[in-house]
Amino acid sequence: MSEGFARSLAGDTIEVFSAGSRPMGIVHPSAVEAMRAVGIDISHHRSKGLSQIPQEKYDCIVTMGCGDACPQIPARKRIDWQIPDPVSGDAQNFERVRDLIQTKVQELIRKEFLPNIKK
Repeated sequence: MSEGFARSLAGDTIEVFSAGSRPMGIVHPSAVEAMRAVGIDISHHRSKGLSQIPQEKYDCIVTMGCGDACPQIPARKRIDWQIPDPVSGDAQNFERVRDLIQTKVQELIRKEFLPNIKK
């Protein structure tokens, strides 16, 4: 969901990668539905492991409460959002987590990236 919001909000102005420490292999259907409800299609996204994204230094790494399960990928800035995994809940739980992620992604893009984007 975070990748979907970042791509939707920032377009081509930033490069976005999303991966997990324990990928499921698919994007959860409830996540796809929750994002579709706000007009973002993530049905074409893939659930990826950390080894499947470029191994380079990033401007910003955001983790979502994975603690020690998150390897130390080199980054200028690291943020941990402590966002609960919605998989253990119902569709409303996915919607709550979606809304939290949306707020966090909007704030991150506004604070970290928009000041650097030339108009």
